[in-house]
Amino acid sequence: MSKRFLIVGLGNPGREYVCTRHNAGFMLADRLAECWEGSWRHERKFFAETSQVSVHGRAVVLCKPQTFMNNSGEAVAAVSRFYRIEPAETLVAVDDADLPLGTLRLRPGGGTGGHHGLESIDSHVSSNGYARMRIGIARPSQSRRDIVQHVLGRFTEEEMQIFEKVLDRAVGQAQCWLTDGLAKAMNQFNGPVG
Repeated sequence: MSKRFLIVGLGNPGREYVCTRHNAGFMLADRLAECWEGSWRHERKFFAETSQVSVHGRAVVLCKPQTFMNNSGEAVAAVSRFYRIEPAETLVAVDDADLPLGTLRLRPGGGTGGHHGLESIDSHVSSNGYARMRIGIARPSQSRRDIVQHVLGRFTEEEMQIFEKVLDRAVGQAQCWLTDGLAKAMNQFNGPVG
């Protein structure tokens, strides 16, 4: 069997969270499924929605955990185990309030930056060796540390115009990661949208 890749978009399930900043990962996963002609299936055994697609001959499982953000690791671990996907073949897309809106930052692993979704994945997968695509959503102000209302709020119309460009760029970065590897995807796509 050929090697599979896993791309996970983090977010919260439910209508009240649709198009919120914290669901940037879900929004990217939906865009990838649309671009790669995938359809979503609710997989109870994975606690997730998944979509299986082929990208330039590579088998890819797209995943949106339905466990809520702070327990995302349960779904990621279940999918990884079932399909025998290693952390090195896994990409997790997540919102990042410490990056300006319109900025992408892909890294080969590293810390969680206090993001509870990433903390959950690290815990359940027992590894931090998966690629992380951080999608900037900015903070309302530098002095304000409590950002719950901000991340759970919806993008403004003006922000959404920028975010649409970020999603397009993130699709390109994910595809480059699959076909040309992490280093090229970082070099070519990291940074602010132009």
